Amino acid sequence: MWIVALFLLAADSTAELRVPVARAESLQVSVTGHGQPVVLIPGLFGSRFGFRHVVPLLAGAGYRVIVIEPLGIGSSARPEDGDYSLTAQADRIAAVLDTLAVRDAVIVAHSLGASMAYRLAYRRPELVHAIVSLEGGPAEAAATPSFRRAMRFAPWIKWFGGIRRIRKAIRSGLVAASGDTSWVTDSVVDAYTAGAAADLDGTLKAFLRMAEARERDQLAPHLGAIRCPVRLLLGTAAHEGGVPPGAVDELRAGLPSLAVDSVPGSGHYIYEEQPGAVVLAVERVESK
Repeated sequence: MWIVALFLLAADSTAELRVPVARAESLQVSVTGHGQPVVLIPGLFGSRFGFRHVVPLLAGAGYRVIVIEPLGIGSSARPEDGDYSLTAQADRIAAVLDTLAVRDAVIVAHSLGASMAYRLAYRRPELVHAIVSLEGGPAEAAATPSFRRAMRFAPWIKWFGGIRRIRKAIRSGLVAASGDTSWVTDSVVDAYTAGAAADLDGTLKAFLRMAEARERDQLAPHLGAIRCPVRLLLGTAAHEGGVPPGAVDELRAGLPSLAVDSVPGSGHYIYEEQPGAVVLAVERVESK
């Protein structure tokens, strides 16, 4: 019955859901508006909060906006023994879309979330109408080598500063990754770290599992099987966390349909700095 209730929402109303996808695994999901489904997937340090400017713009433009926080991210569950590989994350996103009876959605994914979207597109093509990648390349691991090195010190974080140290590191990272840093305020940093603050032990254990995760299926050989259009948005401002040129070349060589758009003045967090550019990209791929 709760699924039926979703279709009765007013355009400006949001339903917050906890969707079970496996034993001890559930994903935090929000649904706003009506129309063609647009699914938003945050990156490693993101959450629904990060899309707070994009969601109302898309809903106002006539889309049904679904935000799915992957396992271990945002307010989703953080099982210590979970499979945090990108393929497993893509399969969980598919399970949520099956539960909501969603098909043919535009997937908007940031950073690491884009690699989940690419995997979703070739594993469950009926679910994906198009992909808008926000600075997201074809990652083959849930964590970078530098992230894995940092996780060696995870057991000590709660003893040496805990969430205060995490907030400081996140703030520094958000600033370094942005072109326009005016959006990085204390309240925004608090919201970005709210999930970690609510369960610091669980977050650190989940991150450790992400650092150790190994993919059972590499993405590169399957890029040619992604038949839907893909639009990659890249910020032009000097910033950390961007997509390496080699990764863009890999997408160009492997994907049958790829368009690359530059977003002038933006950094890694395009949805924070220029949310209108995200809406425009959705409108372009949705019409194809």
